[in-house]
Amino acid sequence: MSKVLEGVRVIEQGTFITGPAASMILADMGADVIKVEQPGTGDPFRAFDGGLYSTHFQTYNRNKRSIALDQKLESDRAVFDDLIRGADVYIQNFRPGIAERLGAGEARLRDLNPRLIYCAISGFGATGPASQRPAYDTVAQAASGFLGLLVNPADPRVAGPAIADAMTGYYAAFGILGALFERASSGRGRSVEVSMIEAMCHFNLDAFTHFLSEGEVMGPFSRPSVSQSYVLQCADGKWIALHMSSPAKFWQGLATAMGRPDIFSDPRFCSREQRIEHYDDLIVLLRDIFIKEMRSTWCERLAREDVPHAPMYDVAEVLEDPQVRHLQLEVSVPHADLGRFRTIRFPITFDGERGFDITAPPVLDQHGHAIRSELLHKK
Repeated sequence: MSKVLEGVRVIEQGTFITGPAASMILADMGADVIKVEQPGTGDPFRAFDGGLYSTHFQTYNRNKRSIALDQKLESDRAVFDDLIRGADVYIQNFRPGIAERLGAGEARLRDLNPRLIYCAISGFGATGPASQRPAYDTVAQAASGFLGLLVNPADPRVAGPAIADAMTGYYAAFGILGALFERASSGRGRSVEVSMIEAMCHFNLDAFTHFLSEGEVMGPFSRPSVSQSYVLQCADGKWIALHMSSPAKFWQGLATAMGRPDIFSDPRFCSREQRIEHYDDLIVLLRDIFIKEMRSTWCERLAREDVPHAPMYDVAEVLEDPQVRHLQLEVSVPHADLGRFRTIRFPITFDGERGFDITAPPVLDQHGHAIRSELLHKK
């Protein structure tokens, strides 16, 4: 893949997901990301499976280099300062005030490097009554109103991946890219701030727009009824998803695939408005029909009628899908301990070049000696 950020150096002092996710996006596009970690333990995410190389850590730390620095030591503080002097971007996701106590506050680092893009990621923002509250993914999802759109009231439990953590990292990366673009003409560094609650409120924009424009408070089934989205079990116990949206041709195709051309004669289902109003009734009808055939049969019928659908895969099935194989989403590289490190490549293609060139997540301080040598040679 074209390394569109080649020549950009990023110093990441992040833990868990938000900061590491932001720097990984930049690394995937060619930036030289140096991850600064605590000696002995490193990023706490390393230890989530025992040891110092958990799958959780691997997810957000490919294409980076690792150096262990104890900033309480004068010698390591000097190395850190040298890194900052030669950096384009610094990323941290400490709770507000901690970076200053570590000697990594914006004012100090900007004195070292006026062109630095300083990115601070927090849970609830740098100031305000909640700024010092601890924030993790579920907390941010709940506080932003997003979690309430995912939890089924009939079986209330947290479900799904760490959306708030990942999305906050992605928003931080977008902000950094904007600041780098401006700096190319202005020559000035910028402060980039994003909190998890701000990121998730923006990500939840549809729900806020419905409330601010119409006074409607959306629930977990508001969007699925309007978009006419369904998950249906088939005769083999496998599941299929439909997203019918509004075009009449999709419903006509579904009726044909099901062998039920009479569906539109039912007043409950004869128009989009009626299908939305009687969404629960339509679910029952579709369940009774789809449970009678194998999923593969439904996929063939629906594809033939151009109905928007997909098998509801688990991740193992995704990797076997012919289209996913065609897109070459899975990439791997040799790894000293794992045999091979396997992951999903960066999804953006530049000039037809896909991102197959990756490096495995670093072990703690894997590049410490090399980075220190580089700094010495620059003096």
